Formats: sequence, C-alpha cells, structure tokens
Amino acid sequence: MKKETKIIVGVLAGAALGATIALALSSDSTNDLKGKVSDFFADLLDASKDKLAGLADKASGVADKVKDKIAEVNA
Repeated sequence: MKKETKIIVGVLAGAALGATIALALSSDSTNDLKGKVSDFFADLLDASKDKLAGLADKASGVADKVKDKIAEVNA
C-alpha cells in the first residue's frame, strides 16, 4: 500500500472507532444505538466509495496523459 492510502485508511478506521465508542457511551437506548451505528457506517461506506471513484477517475486521467506522451515520443 502507498503511504497516502495507509494514512487514509488509518484516518477512516480511527473515525469509525471513535464514533462507535462515543455512541456506546451515550445514554441512548440499544435500538437507537444500533440504528445510529448502522447509519454512520452506511454514510462512511458511501463517502469512501465516492472518494475511491474520484481517485479512479484521476488515475485514469493520468494514465491517458502518460499514453499520449508515450505516443508523442514514439512518433
């Protein structure tokens, strides 16, 4: 894994753990807690998917630029 990827994964894992602990220590009932945790992880998953899609698009753009440069050099 790249250094940036490890940092992103670490931050996301820390945020998830912190939110889970905060919800567990709150005074809500068990069902409310389960719903909040479920919603949090669903939101986290959606945000992660959006970030990964953006990174994939960026990587695709860089790959296209590299291909174009290689084609220019070979021409």
